[in-house]
Amino acid sequence: MTWKGVFPALTTKFTEDDTLDLSTFDLNLEAQLSAGVDGIILGGSLGEASTLSNEEKDVLVKHAVEKIAGKIPVVLNIAEASTREAVRIAESAADLGASGLMLLPPMRYKADERETVAYFKAIAKSTALPIMIYNNPVDYKIEVTVDMFAELLELDNIQAVKESTRDISNVTRLRNRFGDRISILCGVDTLAMEELVMGADGWVAGLVCAFPRETVAVYRLVKAGRLDEARAIYRWFMPLLELDLHPKLVQYIKLAEAHTEIGTEHVRLPRLPLVGQERERVETIIRKGLDTRPDLPEYLKL
Repeated sequence: MTWKGVFPALTTKFTEDDTLDLSTFDLNLEAQLSAGVDGIILGGSLGEASTLSNEEKDVLVKHAVEKIAGKIPVVLNIAEASTREAVRIAESAADLGASGLMLLPPMRYKADERETVAYFKAIAKSTALPIMIYNNPVDYKIEVTVDMFAELLELDNIQAVKESTRDISNVTRLRNRFGDRISILCGVDTLAMEELVMGADGWVAGLVCAFPRETVAVYRLVKAGRLDEARAIYRWFMPLLELDLHPKLVQYIKLAEAHTEIGTEHVRLPRLPLVGQERERVETIIRKGLDTRPDLPEYLKL
């Protein structure tokens, strides 16, 4: 598997009666594939992972694998409190045809460095699937340091990092220490172009769920060295990308999906749809983005 390019962290689509909405999932997936994404990630933070049952995760993986039919990788996020359950989910994902895994540190317990490394290694040793470590100390309170990565990369199937420390210089630290042994994918929408310019291999994106073509265009233009064109799109995109930084990023991005007609606003409790001034503020940002949406170059040929 190649950890490179744009990997949408897909939202999980629900019906009005709170069941999986696979038809809307397919609508969004087709938009992603047409835009040229390089893989998808299921069951991440944006995918409301903490509200999904294991059975629902299995349904999503199986359905996505069948729909994609090998065109791009299908990656499942694992965010569990216990090592045993994380291993079980990894085994199930492999059985269902997933291409890889993204791993968060242990949930609901602030593990120390030794415990965090042991957790990741136990999962990696239980599967042959390629693995990307999700390093997000801002939201999940556990940082995977460069020294910890030195231990983790002893295992061949630990291959990539979703870099969400908010420290752009971490791209350089990782590259200086490990060269191309580890693939680096930016995990913060508002830092994506900066990290790509500094050598990141890809982008685990959020607003791509509503704006797939613009996201892939920025990535491909940067990698083609067409920075002025990429910068112009990125500047237009920034107010929308900032919706990814809020605790209500799920509601914000699902509202954007509804406005671009490739999703709905339906969220799972305890989340609630946006109302009042907050809704008006977010819709103003989305409408302005749509009204000024840029014409894109033929980026798919890059």
